[in-house]
Amino acid sequence: RIEAARCPEVVVAQIDPRKLKKKPTVNISISGCQPAPEGYSPTLKWQQQQVANFSAVRQSLNKHRNHWRSQHLDSNVTMPKSEDEEGWKKFCLGERVYLEIDALPDNENLAIDYMKMGFPPLLSIVSRMNQATVTSVLEYLISWFGEKKFTPELGRWLYALLACLEKPLLPEAHSLIRQLARRCSEVRALEQNKNEEQISALNLIICLVSRYFDQRDLADEPS
Repeated sequence: RIEAARCPEVVVAQIDPRKLKKKPTVNISISGCQPAPEGYSPTLKWQQQQVANFSAVRQSLNKHRNHWRSQHLDSNVTMPKSEDEEGWKKFCLGERVYLEIDALPDNENLAIDYMKMGFPPLLSIVSRMNQATVTSVLEYLISWFGEKKFTPELGRWLYALLACLEKPLLPEAHSLIRQLARRCSEVRALEQNKNEEQISALNLIICLVSRYFDQRDLADEPS
């Protein structure tokens, strides 16, 4: 009480006016997803089935996580540290995609050399990843996808990481998956060859983000 009595009733902050001249700029994207090309918008039934399948995958993963975590990794599998962005990109995508090499020499055995083709998201691998690592790797791959094309290697890892993402979402993860869905819609809208397999993969990611993770404003309107 004595200390409080000694404090002045009015306190004036000393602010340097020079620091107020620059207005901070914050870039926030609130736009939704771009619509699917004509004839490629997924049906509501298809979207509901994908959500059900995805939910079953997540439940199975959670149920058996401890079992898969205890399995020994192959000797050639060295998981990068959580903060190693370049290491994770090479690990997930492989040198062929990472270095943007269209084809490797014929004598390369891609079925065995995972350093060239990327490691698949094996249960023994993803079960060892805590939520901080899952979010970090998701951020690395979404950042990569922001400037690169969609590939099967990328799609497999995005699906696996989404399956490992715990709900309720942390703000960072919430922002990341919305960014991912919007990027998928951009790539889908630019798809000139109407590659049905690729469009289906992009539709799937948008569907999971919007309908499983409750980002309904990003959902595709049923065809």
